[in-house]
Amino acid sequence: MALLKIKFSQKKRVKLAQGLWLMNWLSVFAGILVFSMGLFLKIELRKRSDVMDNSESHFVPNSLILMGILSCASNGFAGKICYDSLDPAKFARWKPLLKPYLALCFLFNILIFFVALICFLMRGNLESTLAQGLKNSMKFYRDTDTPGRCFMKKTIDMLQIEFKCCGNNGFKDWFEIQWISNRYLDFSSKEVKDRIKSNVDGRYLVDGVPFSCCNPSSPRPCIQHQVTNNSAHYSYDYQTEELNLWRHGCREALLHYYSSMMTSMGAVVLLVWLFEMSVTVGLRLLHTSLESIPNPEDPECESEGWILENSLKDTLKSALESLKKIGKLNQVEADAEGAEGGEAGKTPAVTTVS
Repeated sequence: MALLKIKFSQKKRVKLAQGLWLMNWLSVFAGILVFSMGLFLKIELRKRSDVMDNSESHFVPNSLILMGILSCASNGFAGKICYDSLDPAKFARWKPLLKPYLALCFLFNILIFFVALICFLMRGNLESTLAQGLKNSMKFYRDTDTPGRCFMKKTIDMLQIEFKCCGNNGFKDWFEIQWISNRYLDFSSKEVKDRIKSNVDGRYLVDGVPFSCCNPSSPRPCIQHQVTNNSAHYSYDYQTEELNLWRHGCREALLHYYSSMMTSMGAVVLLVWLFEMSVTVGLRLLHTSLESIPNPEDPECESEGWILENSLKDTLKSALESLKKIGKLNQVEADAEGAEGGEAGKTPAVTTVS
């Protein structure tokens, strides 16, 4: 028994073709939207590529861009088919292409669904990329005189100001690295010498943070040096002072920013997938209803359209049998080639008569 079998009159077939033509062009605009989202996400990721560890995070925007282009091309082609289906003479040239095209549409819908899932599941990979990238970038904060790294201080300062964050996981991350360049250290000072000697790696570590970690909403001037020394500041307790420095790290802030963006995009792609599925189902119904017209010379007669010619169970069974046959055929061909190779390798015996 056919799956979703529907009877179509000529009027219904015309309405279906017109409706699908409109839906295909709406899908083209949906493809442009998906392409634009991918392009926007790629630009946003490139803006902060200096604080990311690898380029794997660009897989999502690249996939969205590709799906957008394929959607525009595929639906534009389908729109042309739907338009020509109103004229039997024009539709005849598309008939041989419809089955392969519907198979490609099915694969395309699987890819769109996969991309939508990736948008929701990339959080873990993005988190590790940001964690390692920020950690490496903070080490280069002081290298303002080093070619190729001189921009890193500005990049991190602008990042911390824009996202109201400090450090990788928090402001204490700055206590573990030397973020002040040697150029601005007085090595004749006893305090500087003592700090460098007290560190195994010979680094100048301080309990201070860059100015960009300061919260402008603080009612008192920013305390960015000797942050943990309560006695160095009047009426101050760094463990309870909440408004002086940004408390959350930039990894968390960037992760929330990109994750919320990709989740929203994933939801949009999921809606596009549902729309594309409905278009594919409609195309299949149009295709079968036109092919099953009993008298091609009488286009006004009724016909039947369906999604699958047999039930889902029977279709899957026949597909598995076809795959088994292909597998057996390949095995037979491989055995035949092996037998031919064995015969060719044998050397004929030569009998010598004296």
